[in-house]
Amino acid sequence: MDLKKRFANLLTVKSIVTVTLTAVFSALALRGTISGSEFLTIFTVVIGFYFGTQRVSEDGK
Repeated sequence: MDLKKRFANLLTVKSIVTVTLTAVFSALALRGTISGSEFLTIFTVVIGFYFGTQRVSEDGK
């Protein structure tokens, strides 16, 4: 049952946005459209926001 709950959490809007942004910026970095340092900056902000908001949600329960 815990696995079902984790899968359901992946379908939240912020998770979908995070995964989509990661895929888009990864593709842009692989194509050479953006540099590795730009990708790292963007990815760090997105992941930091995702885990930061997730941590706040867990603390608020």
